[in-house]
Amino acid sequence: MQNKLEVLYEDNHIIAINKGNHDLVQGDITGDESLDDRVKKYIKKKHNKPGDVFLGVVHRLDRPVSGVVLFARTSKALSRLNEMFRENKVKKTYWALVKELPQNDSGTLVHYMKKISEQNKSYCYDKQVKDSKRAELEYTLKGRTESFYQLEVNLKTGRHHQIRAQLAQMGCPIKGDLKYGYPRSNNYGGIALHAYKIEFTHPVSKEQISIVAKTPKEEPLWSNLTVK
Repeated sequence: MQNKLEVLYEDNHIIAINKGNHDLVQGDITGDESLDDRVKKYIKKKHNKPGDVFLGVVHRLDRPVSGVVLFARTSKALSRLNEMFRENKVKKTYWALVKELPQNDSGTLVHYMKKISEQNKSYCYDKQVKDSKRAELEYTLKGRTESFYQLEVNLKTGRHHQIRAQLAQMGCPIKGDLKYGYPRSNNYGGIALHAYKIEFTHPVSKEQISIVAKTPKEEPLWSNLTVK
C-alpha cells in the first residue's frame, strides 16, 4: 500500500515531494506506478485540470532512498532547473546512518567512479580509469545512536549511486545497503540514506528556496539520534 503523497512545497512552477523508501521516481521495467505519475494525478485532481498534466523530472533518488524530490510543473521551470543542476547551482544535503565510525569527523572524498550497467552498480577508484567520472562529496559527523553514526553529506557532483559507493569505499557502508557491502537489509526494505534538504534559486521568481524533508518513520534510529 502506498503512502499518501507528502507535498513539501508547491507553486505554479515547481512541486517538491517527500519520497518514501519504496517510491520509484520515474517508471522503469518493473511497471510499478511511479512517483511522477502519482504527482500528475494529484495535480490533475487538485486543480481540476483537463487533459494531460505537464510534469518534468528534474533529478532522481535511488528507489531505496527517502527524501526530497523536486519536479517542474512548467517547461520554463524544467529547462532552467536542468541548467542549474548541470552547473551545480543546486545544493543537496543528505543524511546517512552508518555502523562504522569514520577516521575523521569530517572530510572530502574524491574518487573516479565507473558505472557497470549490467550490475546497476558503480565502483570507486583512486585514479582515473577508462569510462570513469570524477566524484566528490563532503561529509560531517552530525550525530550518533548507541550503535550507529549519522553523517551529513553535501554532494559536489551527481554520479550514479555516488554517496552509497563513496561511503562504502571509505569503510562506512550505509545501514541496509546490501549492494554496497552492508551485511543485513532493513526490515522496511529501504536503506538509511535520506535526502534531507535541497536549496536553490527559484527558476522563475528568483527567490531563495530551501526545502526540508522529515526522515521516514520506518527507520526508528532517525528519531533516536544524539546530536554531536
